[in-house]
Amino acid sequence: MTASPAGTRMTSDQPRLTPGRVLALVETHFARTGTLDPLTSERDQNFRLTTPEGERFVVKIANAAEPAEVTNFQTEALQHVARRAPGLPVPRVMPARDGRVEIPLASGSILRLLTWLDGTPLHAVAGTPALRRAVGVTAARLTWALEGFAHPAEDHELIWDIRNAATLRPLLPSVTDPDLHALCARALDRFDAEIAPALQALPWQVVHADFNPHNLLTGPGAAGITGILDFGDMVRTPRICDLAVAASYQADPSDPLGTLGEVIAGWHSVLPLLPGEAALILDLVAMRMVTTAVLSNWRAARQPENAAYFLRNLPSSRAGFEALAALDRDAARARLAAILAKDLP
Repeated sequence: MTASPAGTRMTSDQPRLTPGRVLALVETHFARTGTLDPLTSERDQNFRLTTPEGERFVVKIANAAEPAEVTNFQTEALQHVARRAPGLPVPRVMPARDGRVEIPLASGSILRLLTWLDGTPLHAVAGTPALRRAVGVTAARLTWALEGFAHPAEDHELIWDIRNAATLRPLLPSVTDPDLHALCARALDRFDAEIAPALQALPWQVVHADFNPHNLLTGPGAAGITGILDFGDMVRTPRICDLAVAASYQADPSDPLGTLGEVIAGWHSVLPLLPGEAALILDLVAMRMVTTAVLSNWRAARQPENAAYFLRNLPSSRAGFEALAALDRDAARARLAAILAKDLP
């Protein structure tokens, strides 16, 4: 049987523990009880736990196909960020009765308990220039906080990682719309010929790699980012890929470069872009949009019962991708350079 190009982690079924079983495990290991509400997840099984005292937590059961060292990579990264940048709004890892922060289960899954973050998901509020800039600023602050963090599992392969865009080709037939298929194919050709060879010269480090609007929270007035969720796609990659992910979901088709520029300028105010990063950022944004288009369609076809979840970011990504692809590439780079020149840190 031929292995899937996306790997077993993307194709294996999510854990399916009953709420009663999950609550019993939480009571046994973390001495907490309450009400469980299911949360959506791409690969894992997650619940919100509300205790009788009103405290709230996230119960995470890792997919059994996820290597234990990859789950530990995420756990230790959260602990590292809490030490280096305690003001960043990321979940805190809760210790069990015996002090462990990861509880192996007989099924091969790993149980963890994280603090709950309050806020409104970014996808539920209207985008504004201030909010788009805040996305870039917060992404850069988190990337700075992860600078220097190392872990044995940091180089694990993840198909969502932009540097692995070439591995999307076998899945491209899942994009059945001919116009979108053609745009994705041309972008992949450019990635292979020009973008991938240039990535090695850029700074690399561990990054969050999934700054999408479903993983970000905002507060009253939607003036800033109050929560950063889901560290499940963390990987070591060119650090500028983290900005590309964050920006890719913020492109307004009516002004793709202006709205992307607001996110990029926010990042630039914290982590000034190197010339090589500035030259590639728009192409990397496009590649994240391609990744979203291909993987969303592919996963929805494989798991139609979860299609709404897999396709939730596709309409905005497609609209932004088509608008960005319609721009003259050299003119777009020049305009972005002008935007950043006006926003020197």
